[in-house]
Amino acid sequence: MMRYDDHTVCKPLISREQRFYESLPPEMKEFTPEYKGVVLVCFEGDSDGYINLVAYPYVESNLEGGGEHEERDPPEREQPRRKHSRRSLHRSSSSLLILPSSSSFFCSLAELKSPRLDLQIHSDIPFQMLDWNSGLSSEKISHNPWSLRCHKQQLSRMRSESKDRKLFKFLLLENVVHHFSYPCILDLKMGTRQHGDDASEEKAARQMKKCEQSTSATLGVRVCGMQVYQMDTGHYLCRNKYYGRGLSIEGFRHALYQYMHNGQGLRRDLFEPILSKLRSLKAVLERQASYRFYSSSLLIIYEGKVSRGYGFSCLLGRDGFSGQCKNPSILPCLPLPPILFPLLLKPTRSSPPPPPQQPPLVDVRMIDFAHSTFKGFRGDTAVHDGPDRGYVFGLESLVRILEGLRDDNLL
Repeated sequence: MMRYDDHTVCKPLISREQRFYESLPPEMKEFTPEYKGVVLVCFEGDSDGYINLVAYPYVESNLEGGGEHEERDPPEREQPRRKHSRRSLHRSSSSLLILPSSSSFFCSLAELKSPRLDLQIHSDIPFQMLDWNSGLSSEKISHNPWSLRCHKQQLSRMRSESKDRKLFKFLLLENVVHHFSYPCILDLKMGTRQHGDDASEEKAARQMKKCEQSTSATLGVRVCGMQVYQMDTGHYLCRNKYYGRGLSIEGFRHALYQYMHNGQGLRRDLFEPILSKLRSLKAVLERQASYRFYSSSLLIIYEGKVSRGYGFSCLLGRDGFSGQCKNPSILPCLPLPPILFPLLLKPTRSSPPPPPQQPPLVDVRMIDFAHSTFKGFRGDTAVHDGPDRGYVFGLESLVRILEGLRDDNLL
């Protein structure tokens, strides 16, 4: 996944996923990234020996006779002239931006130095990967290590096939975290089945084994990745998909708790907004007869940085007027003597009314539809009845566990 501009990301095109985005039911679009089209990407070297990723506008005629291939070797006459295309792209804001951004989950890519891949992915906010035993790694780094690994793999494949300036097709999709300054993201693999109808017997067996050995079978959902901004240290804590595969039901519950915890305490203000969106999504999917979202993921996102003056509730905890900051949704506050509580909790006549409290910024989006299907889609022979019960089961598990965490941590 690469950043095209602040509002758009691009990912390698899979024809099935492209067509699925183009045929989405209108009521599902609230819960999916906006589909913005297709762009052609290729490697180009410069006079300094650097390799750059460059995007060109996609024109249907470029792929005439190309069928369903996601990439091809265009004839010389179809290869875009670099100088002219660069100017045109700049004017139309279509060039592939490769600029670092601290607010993007889909880490943007810097130049690739030849002959080896030397990604320079940096963020103003350090990342810290948690190890298998939940302890912190000893090193704080300036990029998401799992994203870096994925980028290297994808770019290595592209560069190995980039002879004769092969053009690769990429989907342009909404960058769903562009509204967030400090995005906290939970990536969940949804459903009790992950393999598509067209999977080989070997692949289906591998996917079924992963589900059987994880919470995909018991809950219909498993953790695929996580990054959580920590207010106390100012860095992100990260988890990857291997962590999620080894979780028990109780471990999954703990992972959700960790995702809702900002280093100072549990973000209780997030429960209702997230639960509301999950219930709405469940209602939408229950109306999608014959749809199956095999191997798709669900992103839950919230703003990790909150402003000062969030409310006087920071002074209240389980033990009443403790004088300690118990609300994890604000910046740290100092202990106060009990004699000051009446002055703070009961404004005087001259005190201006407190500003209205803004609801936390939260989003829920479905992604990854390369193995999705529905009746009549692309001539698929397998037809399924009713909604995707495995996916709905995963949403029900999420709602139940989040409601339990909320109820167990009431003030």
